[in-house]
Amino acid sequence: MDAKTVPNAAASAPLFSGPFEGSERAAALIERVQDFLHGELAELARTHQVGHEEGASREVLQQVWKRSHALGFYGMTLPEKMGGLGLSVLDHALIKEAIYTTGSVFAPHVFGELSGPPRVGALARFATPWQMQKFIVPVAQAEKAICFALTEEQAGSDAGAVQTHAVQQGDEFVINGRKRFISGAPFADFAVMVCSTAAAPGPDPKQREVSAFFVDLKAPGVRVESGYKTMAGQSGTGNIVFENARVPVASLIGERGRGLGLALGRITVNRLLHCPAMLGLAQVALRDARDYAQSRQQFGRAIGQFQAVQHMLADMATELAAARALMIHTARQLDAGAEGRAESSMAKLFCSETAFRIADRAVQIHGGEGIVQGRRVEFLFRLLRMYRVLTGTSEIQRNTIAKELLA
Repeated sequence: MDAKTVPNAAASAPLFSGPFEGSERAAALIERVQDFLHGELAELARTHQVGHEEGASREVLQQVWKRSHALGFYGMTLPEKMGGLGLSVLDHALIKEAIYTTGSVFAPHVFGELSGPPRVGALARFATPWQMQKFIVPVAQAEKAICFALTEEQAGSDAGAVQTHAVQQGDEFVINGRKRFISGAPFADFAVMVCSTAAAPGPDPKQREVSAFFVDLKAPGVRVESGYKTMAGQSGTGNIVFENARVPVASLIGERGRGLGLALGRITVNRLLHCPAMLGLAQVALRDARDYAQSRQQFGRAIGQFQAVQHMLADMATELAAARALMIHTARQLDAGAEGRAESSMAKLFCSETAFRIADRAVQIHGGEGIVQGRRVEFLFRLLRMYRVLTGTSEIQRNTIAKELLA
């Protein structure tokens, strides 16, 4: 099965039988959203020849967003007052996992993770009426796309080290700087941009007065540089350059100096909610490895009959089950009101490292076929390697866990 292949519904069924861990509503949503992915979106991918490494155009993505919104999926993670479903963390995680187990190239776009409601839902309570109408409502209704611009050349794990600088001049801020590796930037209309508003930023992050703004990416002085690809072959990432860009003071989100808090305000939940994507993709890798082991013949029998291969599959399944258990346990803790900082970091650390090991063994089971570009396991190997860096490196997660443990 190559990277362009869209699996059928049976291919995303659970690997092992057992009771569903979420609510009845979540189970019904999963059935509907998987039908959407296997049906309309699979046909859309075939029609436009969209693969994991041949990304969709903005026009095609717009079709996905609008149709997902019409079906009630696109904004389901929003607060209830904005039309969301008020999902528990556990239900959200299980639905997201089910989306990624389909192996669909459109998996990140059903919720609008790169460019839609999840980017703005938590900001709604800080937004002014003008910001709601100008930025948040169009994004929530799939009319516009938005990205989150924090990372810079010298500000990654050290998020407070931003060098992009905004100086107030009357009723505007003049912004200069460069954002790097911004997911969704090539097809975004707006950005939630984090920068320093201090008169004279110093080396201490507390001196930088980090603030957040809504920015129109089509405004004069703003440009998006794209065209480079990540190691997974994806081109949905870009840089945002500000050269004397002017934004109205009304675009400031919340108070000056509170931008980092706004940016990282839901970091505990967000870290946990990256886990279902990794584990969904790991299930795809395990399923592909199992199916290949049953069909590949060597020495007169399927390689799945050899104990060496059986043990690899057994280890993959066991580690996947352990990672899922940690994700589900952490989701339940957060739903119960726990702070969960250490637990969420444990989940992100363990799930990202485990998912990559599963992909690595999937390549090993495929042998020569597994190292050929175009094979899905080869793509998953590269993609899941990235997750050990994205959204907080494994080392940052260990720092958080140790800090909580030793506090």
